[in-house]
Parts: sequence; structure tokens; C-alpha cells
Amino acid sequence: MQKFMKITGIVLVILFLFLIWALKKVDYTPYFKCDYYNNSRARLDSIDQNLSLAQGSVFIGFGRKSITPGLNAQKDTPTEGTFEKVPLAGFGNRRGKFAEGIHDSTFVKAVALKVKQRLLILIGSDMLIVPPVVSKEVINQLSEKLGLTQEQLFFTASHTHSGVGGWSEGIIGEEFSGKPNPKIVKWLIQQFSEAIEEAINDLQPGKIGNGSFKTGNLLWNRMIWDKGEKNSVFTFILAQQDTGKKLILGSFDAHPTTLGDWNMKISGDYPGYWQRKLENNGFDAAVFSAGSVGSQSPRRKNKKFGTARYLGEALADSVLKYSKSIKLSDSISLSIINLKLDLPALQVRVTDGLKLKPSLANKLFPDIGNINIQAARIGNLLWFTSPGDFSGELAIELKNAGCRERYNVLITSFNGNYLGYILPGKYYHYNDYESRIMSWFGPYFGPYNYEIMRRMMHDLTDL
Repeated sequence: MQKFMKITGIVLVILFLFLIWALKKVDYTPYFKCDYYNNSRARLDSIDQNLSLAQGSVFIGFGRKSITPGLNAQKDTPTEGTFEKVPLAGFGNRRGKFAEGIHDSTFVKAVALKVKQRLLILIGSDMLIVPPVVSKEVINQLSEKLGLTQEQLFFTASHTHSGVGGWSEGIIGEEFSGKPNPKIVKWLIQQFSEAIEEAINDLQPGKIGNGSFKTGNLLWNRMIWDKGEKNSVFTFILAQQDTGKKLILGSFDAHPTTLGDWNMKISGDYPGYWQRKLENNGFDAAVFSAGSVGSQSPRRKNKKFGTARYLGEALADSVLKYSKSIKLSDSISLSIINLKLDLPALQVRVTDGLKLKPSLANKLFPDIGNINIQAARIGNLLWFTSPGDFSGELAIELKNAGCRERYNVLITSFNGNYLGYILPGKYYHYNDYESRIMSWFGPYFGPYNYEIMRRMMHDLTDL
């Protein structure tokens, strides 16, 4: 017994010393007093001095490639998109399980916009996120082949929780996307690149406009229920080539989680139903991008796939109604900002006030790499891309600010990097999945991102 107590005491001492080494206090230094903020601000000020506005006729192009994997193949063949097994990305509760079939097809779609010599490509993909390993290599390949830059590529994902996995390393990445498979990554890079090239090759004179509508009670604030704000506005861009091809890009803030972890088949969730209905009712292409989905969740109407169908088709019906009154213009203004964002140290919390030592926390994630926030002025629409689940509540503030300047504002998430949830500072101490488990960069990361976007908005509207 005495020997057992002695061993137990040694173990407890070792554990205590480990915790002293591994844990640090959360850093509450205001972001505007930190180097990462000052560096990003200085970089943005430098960009602002050289920012310009292209004005003139608009050219529009479209490209599409399937990212519906062929399952149960004898071997993985990336060039054909066929694989022995493909993990289903979305829910950690699936524990990396493989897809059991295909419920509906998934795609990567690209819309190219060109005004004079300025080119912007808007990319929508039926995936949980745009994996950093994919976006980085797509940029590298298209830079070498076509001279494109990261500034010109606005990546987005539908955020379906029933899409292709196998694209991330690290403990956190594998938790949500399953065991990494380099051959799946190679295939995704190929499909993204070819869709973008196809859109550029399809550029033709056309017209473009945008609109929005309120959706009523189709979503709710899942963090604090009816006490929280909900961003219930659906925003869309309508584009048409002079030859007659019609395109629609839409964005909504409700998390595509109408299909729970019980679903083991590849599916686009409600954004898939939205796209298919519009493409069966007069549009040659429909592209969906997840908006500011932080804390925003769909209201469930039916079991199984019923809610996905209901929500997707209800939103499509509204688009068909409201798009009829949109005025299209063949001449617009176009300007783009691409800002490299400096980051605070990781603050992955163990308790409310204690975090893992940053060097230890880094081991949970794949290489984060360079992080960017992008913004574009497309006529009277301001489009921002965010590297995470951007808060629907922060988005409301940005939309209101844009409205005062007579601009529509759209904020999309998952721009080719992923930094967890980007939330208002008021929720930092709230014990919730989004604010406690998925908030990784400290109490002021949301306010920091919001201020940078607000300053980008000022720069674009002041041209």
C-alpha cells in the first residue's frame, strides 16, 4: 500500500508539472494594441494607396466539374475520380466513416467576371470547406499556367456536412474529414482547376445585377435561440451572357445541417436541392455559397431528406420570384482587395481562463499557412470572403454599414483557409460548441476581423 501511494504521488507530481508546462492563461490584450493588428492595418493602408476601380462592359463565363466520387472502385484513380473508399466530411461523430453511396451529385462551379483587364472568378463547391491544401495548389497551378493570382480567386463552399472528405491532416482536420487521402486531394485540385479554366474560356459579353429578400422563419440563432439575432436575408447575383446563358449565384446563412450524422451518403444538403430546382427552371447554372453561417441554423420541417428538399426548393421558389424584377446592367465597376491577415497566437482553451501552450496547440492542426480576407466591389454589391465560420451577427452589422452607403453586402465563409468560428467578443465566455470548442484565436478575434472588413468596405466605397 505504501509503495502504491508513493507511485501515485509521483504520477500526480508529474501530471502537475506537465499541466504547468502545457497550460497558459488566456491572453486578454486588446487586439488594437497587438503587433498582428498593426501589421495588418499597415498592409491594408498600403493596398488602399494603390486601389483602383475598373469601369466598363462586363464579360461573363461559367465552368462546372463534378466532385461526385465514384465509389467502390478496385483502386484509387484520381484522373477518373474513382476510389475504393471516400470518407464523408462534416460531423466528428461519424469518426471518419466512409460514404455508403451517392444520394445526389455534387459539383465545383466557377463564374468568371471581367471588366476591362480586371478578372475575378467566383468559385462555389459542394463541400464542407475549401481545403487549404486544395486552394493553395490550385492557385499555384493556375498562377504558373494562366498567370492568375490569389486576389482573383474567391473560393467558397456550400458547407454541406455530407460531402467528400479525406483532405485534411492533423487531429482536428481528421476529426471532421476522415483519414487523409492524397489521391482525393489530387482529384479535387484537378476538378477545381478545370472548372476555373472552363469559366475563363467561356467569357462573353453579358449583363449582371444583384438582389436580396427576407426569408422569414427559415433559420434561427442556434447559439442563444430566440434571444440572438438571425441573418435571414438571402442574397443573389443574376448574370446573363448576350448569347442567352443565364447564371445565378446565391448565398444564405443557414448551416447545411438538415442532414445529420445519420446520413452516410454523398449529398449537397439543401444547397443541392436549391441548385437543381433552379437549373430545372430556366437557369443554365446555379452556384451556392455558404454565407456567414456562424450561429445560424435551419429550422427543421420534416424528417430525413424532407427538410433539405423543403428549404432548398422554398429558397429557389423565392429566387425565381424576385429575380424577375432585377435590373441587369452591361456596364459595371469592379475592384478587388486581397489582404494577408496576421494572426494572434492560438488560444485553444482547456478551461474558460486557461489555454494550451501555442506550440502544443499547433500540433492539433495542419499547417495554417497564409491567411487572407478578400473583398470585391461588383457594381453596387460588396462581396467579402472569410477564412472560417463567420458570425451571422457580425454580418448583420456589416450589412447595415453597407446599406448606409447604398451597397448590398455579402459575406461568405470558407475562402480556402479555415480558422474555426469567428464570433462577436460578447460570446467568448459562453459555454457553447461554437464559442468554447471552435473559437481558437482568443476573445477579440471576431472584433479584429470585423474591423478589418469594415475598413476594407470604406476603402472600396471611397473610390
